[in-house]
Amino acid sequence: MNNLKQVKHLYARAGFGLRFEDWKTAEHTPVKRAVKNLFKASEGNEAINTIQGNIDYSTLMKGDILAKKQFLQQQRQQEKDLNLAWVNKMSTTDAQLREKMTLFWHNHFACRSNNALFAQQLNNIHRTHALGNFRDLILEVSKSPAMLQFLNNQQNHKGHPNENFARELMELFTIGRGNYTEQDIKESARAFTGWGFNKDGEFVMRPFLHDDGQKTFLGKTGDLAGEDIISQLLAQRKAAWFISNKLYKYLVNEIPDLLHVNAMADVFYQANYEIKPLLEYVFTSDWFYSDQNTGNIVKSPVEFIVGLNRQFYITYQRPEVLLEFQRALGQILFYPPNVAGWPGGRNWVDSSSLMYRLKIPSMVLNGGLIDFAGKADPEDEAYLATVRTRQTLVNTRVQAQPDWTQFLQNIPQKLSNMAIAQFMLEPKVGQTIQNTAEQATDVKALAIELVSTPEYQLC
Repeated sequence: MNNLKQVKHLYARAGFGLRFEDWKTAEHTPVKRAVKNLFKASEGNEAINTIQGNIDYSTLMKGDILAKKQFLQQQRQQEKDLNLAWVNKMSTTDAQLREKMTLFWHNHFACRSNNALFAQQLNNIHRTHALGNFRDLILEVSKSPAMLQFLNNQQNHKGHPNENFARELMELFTIGRGNYTEQDIKESARAFTGWGFNKDGEFVMRPFLHDDGQKTFLGKTGDLAGEDIISQLLAQRKAAWFISNKLYKYLVNEIPDLLHVNAMADVFYQANYEIKPLLEYVFTSDWFYSDQNTGNIVKSPVEFIVGLNRQFYITYQRPEVLLEFQRALGQILFYPPNVAGWPGGRNWVDSSSLMYRLKIPSMVLNGGLIDFAGKADPEDEAYLATVRTRQTLVNTRVQAQPDWTQFLQNIPQKLSNMAIAQFMLEPKVGQTIQNTAEQATDVKALAIELVSTPEYQLC
């Protein structure tokens, strides 16, 4: 049972949870072997290619109201298609670890783009390098049209430097606030002058816009280019610590243990920013499996939705409802609240979102109605028009189909209701859950009750 408990915890954090079909294998798999299996399953890298090309932006220049309306409809449809493609991928893939880390980098390099092709490119960069080298990842992110556009580096020219990208590169992506000066930002911005992209969404270095004068950045002087800035940032051990601290909060505990974070930073720095050794270190450490680090992290809305989809093999006749779930729970993929991303942790839950979290499972598993009335980020309004209309705002039929036959036949024979509850929930089972398990006469009804509890919100 100890093997099962540890492997279950591993998959809750490094993936989107175990299913009953995984029970027998997990029960007899040592943790180190389970970690190897996770990485092996994520060796492949299948990109999302839902968006095949850019919409014709020339229609916006014509001043034709109908043409502009059609352009916006196409744009919104592409955004919706991309969002649903990723949710579907996370809900069905065996490469759980790669997608779980893609989700981490999606938030770490938070970016909004009204160009779905650019957003898809960036998402595939996160996926390609999710388990690779952080240096390669950050270089590709820095050259992506989505990020160059979002942080205004397309407008970063010699003589008129734009500091947006240079500032966020340090504050949010590498070493964190307090570890650089305003002068470092200015010098870094000069180094990134000329970095941009063409109409086909390809990175271009425009030499005539680049400041090739001498610069001094974090103690290094010379004709520094963008690549030099990134190298100098990663030469700082603080960068390894900054990423390790953020990963600890994502994978282990919202309250970092500095001893463990420092050890992670040492591994990461000494491995030349290879991500795999860092994750292997975390997943094979005894402290990762301690009681204080189990069942204590609030699932993000996407993790919650994807975990439910995977556990019950759910298909949707109207996939758009998945966008409505994201909105109601406060996390629309590709639409972070700002460049700092979603704050996560306990911030995921307030009285409104918790109500939806407790209602959504029974609505999905019973094909019921759900009221999606609620507040929205004003900046999201244009996007929300893609997922709802005034008429569908209230009492939307979920139209989901769980595969109950597969779910029920995978539960080991003669398994007690308490054992079912312990497997489906990450936190220790309390008296309320025990009472629920003891009183349940039907496994299907028990499962629905379990995923509709506050405990199911934790992993």
